[in-house]
Amino acid sequence: MGRKDDYYNRAKQQGYRSRSAYKLKQIDEDANLFERGDTVVDLGAAPGGWLQIAAEAVGQTGTVVGVDLQRIEALDDHDVETIRGDMTDERTQHYLREAVGEGGADVVVSDMAPNMTGEYSLDHARSVHLARQAFAVADELLAPGGDFVVKVFQGQDLEAFRDEVEAEFEYLRTVSPPASRDSSSEVYLVAKGRLTAPVEEGDRLEVEIEELGEEGDGIAYLDGYSLFVPDTVVGETVTIVVDDIKPRFGFAERVD
Repeated sequence: MGRKDDYYNRAKQQGYRSRSAYKLKQIDEDANLFERGDTVVDLGAAPGGWLQIAAEAVGQTGTVVGVDLQRIEALDDHDVETIRGDMTDERTQHYLREAVGEGGADVVVSDMAPNMTGEYSLDHARSVHLARQAFAVADELLAPGGDFVVKVFQGQDLEAFRDEVEAEFEYLRTVSPPASRDSSSEVYLVAKGRLTAPVEEGDRLEVEIEELGEEGDGIAYLDGYSLFVPDTVVGETVTIVVDDIKPRFGFAERVD
């Protein structure tokens, strides 16, 4: 039995709406995307296979929201909110923000693909365009430290787009889940730990040490972002160079 038939039959037997549900399941198993209670947004969610996987993973305490131009049939076994509309439309984005709430999304995923023309370079360019649109929406919705997964076809524009995404996250991997067909050029960018720091690695600045951390390092605050600076004491104003950035805090070296 072929791989296509295997995943298709599994989806039918297990009640998933699409064989692609296994792609997200495999990505989650590999990258630890979802936790109980997470808020997840699925862009281009029809027919709902990815919504089912996300809802199972986050449980009853989580929130799952799907958006698509097509109508998504109600998911009887899961409490999932769906929005019918264009994800780039301001009205749709307003409803998305309301559904997600002020805390932002923990994970934004997109399995969107363009209508295929059979012309490889055109299909690739359209897939990158869709992926960039999904990235823009994710940038609006993701909480600090949040994760982003997006499908894109391999081709000449992939590396530049990958670099754009990687710059906004702690790290990024390009993966091809086993459920992807052998003949497919699709890959998934899995970006973990959205960065929202007001500084970048290598920045040199003057800061005031406001308190000490548990390990004895001084802590300076920039727009609510914590920078840990060894060999400092509370009340000092010191010159530092930022050398490591995390989603919610960073580290710097004293250089004065």
